[in-house]
Amino acid sequence: MGSQTLREARKYEEASEKMITAQERPDFHLSARTGWMNDPNGFSYHDGKYHLFYQYHPYDSHWGPMHWGHAVSQDLLHWQYLPAALAPDEAYDRDGCFSGSALTLPDGRQLLMYTGVLTLRQQDGSSGPVQAQCLAVGDGTDYEKYGKNPVLDAADLPAGANVSDFRDPKMWRKEDGTYRCVVGNRPADGSGQILLYTSPDGFAWRFQKVFAANENRFGKMWECPDFFVLDGKGVLLVSPQDMLPQGFEYHNGNGTLCLIGEYDGQTDTFTEESDQSIDYGIDFYAPQTVLTPDGRRVMIGWMQNWDTCDFRSQNVHWFGQMSLPRELSVRSGRLYQRPVRELDALRCNKVEYKGVSFTDTIRLDGVKGRKADMELTLRPKDGEDIYQKFAVRFAQNETYQTSLSFRPREGVLKVDRKFSGSRRAIIHQRRCLVRDPGCRRGELKLRMILDRFSVEVFVNDGEQVLTATLYTEQEAEGISFFADGAVCMDVVKYDLG
Repeated sequence: MGSQTLREARKYEEASEKMITAQERPDFHLSARTGWMNDPNGFSYHDGKYHLFYQYHPYDSHWGPMHWGHAVSQDLLHWQYLPAALAPDEAYDRDGCFSGSALTLPDGRQLLMYTGVLTLRQQDGSSGPVQAQCLAVGDGTDYEKYGKNPVLDAADLPAGANVSDFRDPKMWRKEDGTYRCVVGNRPADGSGQILLYTSPDGFAWRFQKVFAANENRFGKMWECPDFFVLDGKGVLLVSPQDMLPQGFEYHNGNGTLCLIGEYDGQTDTFTEESDQSIDYGIDFYAPQTVLTPDGRRVMIGWMQNWDTCDFRSQNVHWFGQMSLPRELSVRSGRLYQRPVRELDALRCNKVEYKGVSFTDTIRLDGVKGRKADMELTLRPKDGEDIYQKFAVRFAQNETYQTSLSFRPREGVLKVDRKFSGSRRAIIHQRRCLVRDPGCRRGELKLRMILDRFSVEVFVNDGEQVLTATLYTEQEAEGISFFADGAVCMDVVKYDLG
């Protein structure tokens, strides 16, 4: 099945994954089967399983000609690798099968939509990419590219739109049986826009309208759009390039943006009401969502930062992993994220402490590990002034540590991995302003998920999240707590098995 290029990739990945032991990977975060992984693609539920495809260069732990890797799961946590789904093997995608989406057709087949990339010489003598949207249809394992590809190209763009930045289609099927798709693009003003396309059958597509316009507010090009309705609101997720920071809300570089507003399904009109970062940590980009059979909206993102990709990718067999899948909700115009509830089934070896008061550095018996789920509740000690600073340090030994620190008077929470073992001056810290007003009184709830090479911190029941990868040696498994002032803390910690 498929081309020689695809057969070679499948043969190579099958042989190469045998060189990676289970202990060298995260336990319940999907990592590259071999080589390089970036954006999640085609996150979908098909034929009784969750399917997750991903941007993939099997032959090297650095970015290269993009394939689609493929894995399936019953619980969103334990993944089984399937053979690579797509390879750059046609005239219209020879320089890469870029990001896209998947859905199940009424006849039971699975439809993939992706961006085909072709580098062409321009009239001025320079060369540049041309991006177009393509389809493939398959049975959940093997896929055949559509004979009429590409289905959307330069002729389907509005006036002034850039054909070199036209990518990452996210499709969905409406209740009336017709199809919609949002695609990232760059208009004449050089910023970003999201284009909406419609189809009666998933195969014949036409341009409908500009769905959302950046107008140079949030970075430049908007990549990897996803749109859905949740809790009565329209939610648009995009990943802007070249962002400028806005206080604590957005970070420099490649960031994440959530727009929440009103959606009129009759006219496919989205009206923005609020904006926010999706993740406030170091490593999170290009999220994509799926609607589960029981009605939850679950999001997963690439747990990496484009500016730190050389941090680990020297002489390693794999690079790139996905975030923990997160259940989404909208409350008071804000996006909330919580670890997918399936994670609770992995909890074991519960350790609990209540009302621990301390004013310096402490360790607690039974609280350590690199695969852990830990809930902390903080408050000032009764009768004492508000404390100056709290910190939890983890992945810790005599040499290494990563820290999460909180200063209640400023309301600032910071993740810092400069002592995690990096020998490079990459991005080591991010700060966020905690929104809950109780934090200024020293009250804070944190849930921290550790899985060998990462930490994800859910703040105040998921109102904000901070994500960071860390490649500290696995022997560094200590956890300690620090207070400048008097902190009273409750701790519940589980191993994750």
